[in-house]
Amino acid sequence: VQLQASGGGLEQAGGSLRLSCVVSGEAFLDMAWFRQAPGKEREFAAGIRWSGGNGYYADSVKGRFTISRDNAKNTMYLQMNSLKPEDTAVYYCAGRRRIGIPRLPGEYEYWGQGTLVTVSS
Repeated sequence: VQLQASGGGLEQAGGSLRLSCVVSGEAFLDMAWFRQAPGKEREFAAGIRWSGGNGYYADSVKGRFTISRDNAKNTMYLQMNSLKPEDTAVYYCAGRRRIGIPRLPGEYEYWGQGTLVTVSS
């Protein structure tokens, strides 16, 4: 199983970015986006079941970020709106075969390489 994240970049505060994560080798993964800011631990941002539906969000991104997936394209997305400087981090996509969307990084078996998001004030 391989996960490939992309879509990061430099954006001004208040702007938007969309991240993508392409999955190869396995279709039925529950998935999530984590992020890691410089000097901080990796933290859960959003997650989604393999069947889609409503996502799960950290309080810090709720109402601004939207997670979705297109299983026909084996791709998960994170639409990030109203970006803030504190959203600056490396964003990682992660997947797991077991059911559920836990918020601890150690619960995920598969990881993408990360994509850097920088939000300027």
